[in-house]
Amino acid sequence: MTQPNAPKKKSRAKANAPRQPPATAPAKSKGWTLETPPDAPGQTHDQLMAKVASVGVVGNARSLVMFGEATFGELSLTDCAKVLTATAQGFNDGDLSAAVTMLSSQAVALNAMFGELARRSALNMGEYIDASERYMRLALKVQGQCRATLEALAAIKNPPVVFARQANINNGGQQQVNNGAVLPTNAEATHAEKTVSEPNELLEDLTDGRTQLDTRATTTTGRANPGLEPLGAVNRPAKP
Repeated sequence: MTQPNAPKKKSRAKANAPRQPPATAPAKSKGWTLETPPDAPGQTHDQLMAKVASVGVVGNARSLVMFGEATFGELSLTDCAKVLTATAQGFNDGDLSAAVTMLSSQAVALNAMFGELARRSALNMGEYIDASERYMRLALKVQGQCRATLEALAAIKNPPVVFARQANINNGGQQQVNNGAVLPTNAEATHAEKTVSEPNELLEDLTDGRTQLDTRATTTTGRANPGLEPLGAVNRPAKP
C-alpha cells in the first residue's frame, strides 16, 4: 500500500527548517581600498581620481603596502597615502628630518650588507675563486652606494655655499640688477679665461687705402716688379 501522507510530512519539515542568513560579501582588503573625500562642487569623481593619480602619492603608497607586507603585515593604503602626504608637506616647509632619518638608516643597512657580502667572499676565497670574486664585486657596489648615501646626507645637513654674481644694467635710466647667476664649472671657467686673439695690425692697415702684408696683394712701385713704370729722371749734380 502507498502512503499518501508521506510527501506532506516532508514538505512540512522543509518549511519548518531554519533559514540560512544570506552570504555576506568578503570584506575588501585595506591594502587595496582607498578612502576618498566627497566630490567637491563642480568636480566629478572621475576628475578627483585623475587628480589623485597624477600627484603620485597613492602610487607610492601602494608600493609601500606591497613591499612592506612581509615585514609589517597588511598596511592600510589610505593611511600610507596620508603619511606620505604629510612627509611631502614637511619637505615643502623645509623640515628635512624625515629625509635625514631615512638616509642615515639606509647607510647603516648598506654597511651591514657590505659586511655580510665581504664575509661570504672571504669564505669562498682560495677554493671557489669565481664565487669569491662575485661576492666581492657586490660588496664593493654596496660600499659605493653607502658612500653616496652618506654624501647625500652630508649635503642635506651642510648645503654647499654658492657665490652669486651681480650684474648691473642701466638702460635709459632704468637700472636692472640680475642676481643668482650660477658659478661656471671648471671646464667652463677655463674656457672663459682664454683670451680671444686680436687681429694683428701689421697684417692690414686701412689708414691709407687697403694695404696688406700678403704676397697675393697688389704691391707698390719698386725695382722688384718690372711690370711697373720706371722712375723719372732724377736731377742730381754732375760728377766732377
